[in-house]
Amino acid sequence: MRRWSAALAVAAVVLAAGCSSGGGDGDGAASGEPVKLRFLSLAWQKESITANKQLVDEWNKANPKIQVEYVQGSWDNVNDQLVTSFEAGDAPDVIHDDSPALSGFAARGFLLDLSSSLPSELKSDIPQAAWDTVTFGDGKGGQGVYGVPFLQESQVLYANKKLLDASGARIPTPDEPWTWDEFAEATKKMTKGGAYGVAWPMKSPVNKVLTLGLNFGGTFFTTEGGKTRVKVGAEEREVLSRIHDQLYKDKSADPSALGMGTADPLPGFFGGKYAIVPAGVYLRQQVAEQAPDGFEWVTLPPLKGVSAEQGATSQTLSVAADSKHAQEAVKFISFFLNGPNQAKLAKGDWLLPTSTSAAADPAMTQKENFWDVATASAKNLVVAPYLKVDGYDEWKSKVATPALQEYFADKISLDEVAKRLVEEGDKVLERYGR
Repeated sequence: MRRWSAALAVAAVVLAAGCSSGGGDGDGAASGEPVKLRFLSLAWQKESITANKQLVDEWNKANPKIQVEYVQGSWDNVNDQLVTSFEAGDAPDVIHDDSPALSGFAARGFLLDLSSSLPSELKSDIPQAAWDTVTFGDGKGGQGVYGVPFLQESQVLYANKKLLDASGARIPTPDEPWTWDEFAEATKKMTKGGAYGVAWPMKSPVNKVLTLGLNFGGTFFTTEGGKTRVKVGAEEREVLSRIHDQLYKDKSADPSALGMGTADPLPGFFGGKYAIVPAGVYLRQQVAEQAPDGFEWVTLPPLKGVSAEQGATSQTLSVAADSKHAQEAVKFISFFLNGPNQAKLAKGDWLLPTSTSAAADPAMTQKENFWDVATASAKNLVVAPYLKVDGYDEWKSKVATPALQEYFADKISLDEVAKRLVEEGDKVLERYGR
């Protein structure tokens, strides 16, 4: 779910800027001075930055003895920069990141285990499936909770309302989503007059394929005896073959869209070249802001195979293990991520709050910009199967990305892509000792 922003400055300087909390002057509480916390935020959209800063201001006004300094960071290279600040003993007290980064940091002792320090209200307001995205080994054989998950995304469908209505296809709802078979039939009906039924942007195909693979029970990994291997069986092949069929059997998907990034099909979508674009819920913002006058669009719920489950990661807030004010940092996080505040943060980022009370907020259930459809999709999110796989990043970049790109370009067969994912993938994972 990570989105990059070239507009924001690299965070190397700001991570080290300012006084280390508790450093130099000793314990602020003991000296009569307010405790000072640094909060590294990776918010990058204007609305999101505004929401973050407003909540920090609200906290500071209500808590004169615990003051929070907002530090603006960037997703670009943030984890390399964090390693530097951790090793220098100068990490921010409260750290915004995403769950895939937490495992390595936890294993190296950089993050505080929050298992026993979070208030029960916050614990119970967030479903276990979301907590699973931040639960990792501590490097000593135990398990810990190394962040509070607060934002997630699902994959939905964006449809040209005019072309959808003209197709005569059933309009799916969150309670009765399209099956993949219905989706295939609908895109065939919408492929006419120079328009394709669907554009699959597959410049970065791996996370999308693995996320949707859960629709058919496909996990792509299996762990036995502490050893993880790649798995591409009948369940995993379903999503691969169905997308491939739309491209080359039904010819309802445009092959030229395969090299596109997530938002790249939007001009074609607005121009009537594509009837449907599958993408994350956050793309609603760009659709809403960039659609030409008179263009009508709808957000359709996630597809359903044997289930509607999708894999998810989370944006998170963590506490640095060497923070001298960890208790105060946890108090701030508990305020920052309560239900009403999560709703504000989700609205600013056009993502899904993990909080069940936030999901019930009127701002999250309104029909405008299809927040009701987006929020309803959160109920089917489970921990992404790759989140717990050591060596996943290398497998993804060196094996899975090129193999899937060749398969979707029709250069190799389903059997061949499965063979490469497994055989080459297992060699990668073997090096990580699992």
